[in-house]
Amino acid sequence: MDSFLFSLLLVFALALGGRDQWLVARWADALGRRVSLLLVGVAAAVCTAALMAWAGAGFADRLPPRAAQMLVAFALAIAGAELVWPVRLKEPREPTRSLGAIALVLAGRQVGDAARFAVFAFAAHAHWPVTAAMGGALGGGAAIVLGWSVGSAGLVRLPLRAIRLALAACLILAALLIGLNARYATL
Repeated sequence: MDSFLFSLLLVFALALGGRDQWLVARWADALGRRVSLLLVGVAAAVCTAALMAWAGAGFADRLPPRAAQMLVAFALAIAGAELVWPVRLKEPREPTRSLGAIALVLAGRQVGDAARFAVFAFAAHAHWPVTAAMGGALGGGAAIVLGWSVGSAGLVRLPLRAIRLALAACLILAALLIGLNARYATL
């Protein structure tokens, strides 16, 4: 249950101001608040959370406990580095109306973002990786819903860059502490 709650909260927080949230917000502005766009965005969040949880659990099962703990540290460090990277999206010249294309672009953006690396880390460390996947799916879906509902004008008003930098510092510190614990822990 802990991995579900932590994954849900952390994925929602890490997805704030993310590339996928901005894309959905811009598409919602350009195409209107279509429910089909929202459903595609949430479906992409569910699929990518499940994929990253499966990958995290699969890698961790093949590693000794301390190496799995180091894997978690690396995943959190990568997530922190992705948060530091500024989000600069080009304005779409011609918004696509193809839900399949939108789903592919969103899934491509989500697979490598900080929120999904957090799902990877939680699934690698959890006894029940499914709970990390469910929490990540709900947190990612909630971030998509927020972007869809407020649009890009609403997201601009939020201090998203400062939030992302603060979360990056926390993730990098957590990665450092987990990595040091994995390296210097005595069994």
